[in-house]
Amino acid sequence: MNSNAAKAAALALILLSAPITARAAELTLLISNAVKTVMEDLVPRFETATGHKLAITYGSTNPMKVRIEKGEAFDLTLLGDDAINDLIKQGKLVGSTRAGIARSSLGIAIRQGAVKPDVATTDAFKRTLVNAKSIGYLDDGLTGTYLKVLFQRLSIGDNIKAKHHSVRGAEAVASGEVELGITQISEILYQKGTELAGPLPPEIQNYTNFSAAISAGAKQPGAARSSSNILRRPMPCA
Repeated sequence: MNSNAAKAAALALILLSAPITARAAELTLLISNAVKTVMEDLVPRFETATGHKLAITYGSTNPMKVRIEKGEAFDLTLLGDDAINDLIKQGKLVGSTRAGIARSSLGIAIRQGAVKPDVATTDAFKRTLVNAKSIGYLDDGLTGTYLKVLFQRLSIGDNIKAKHHSVRGAEAVASGEVELGITQISEILYQKGTELAGPLPPEIQNYTNFSAAISAGAKQPGAARSSSNILRRPMPCA
């Protein structure tokens, strides 16, 4: 996610939450891990500028979707597009408030200052992973779902399984828990102590679009609905 996407995320939060109340409010947000590091940078500035307080829970898109389906209370969510679309169909989210936030791709995280491995081609990517001592990515998120299929297609599934840790890739690399992390590039770029070794090669890259929408059970649905016209304006994506 580039600086435009970060600005889009901040703008989306302002547009989605500001109409809810004229006074300061505490808003409950369920947010994808893919934008966690961006949000951690933006939240203090947003709270100072608006007076609102944001109570944020981060997690992978798939488990977050399940929590919403089970009836968890919240005001706003920001997840992968497929989950957002399905939740709108289920009536869990207000479709008219849906706003595109960012488009993110997968990359390889390494410790800051480490020698960058070759991941420029699919063959080089395979060699780098096979030779790695440990690899971190979350099993239950959009990344893990995609990688499981990809590794089987590349015939390295068993090799990866033996050294895989189900952790947030960028954070685990920064802490020294794993040698390589595979995650959204947006996480790698904002994680202290890590560097981007490179994106996945174009022929095996996976792009994920993220959107935000207001809960159908938001505390002030009337005010939330009043923001729908503003939210229809297009936002830049990375």
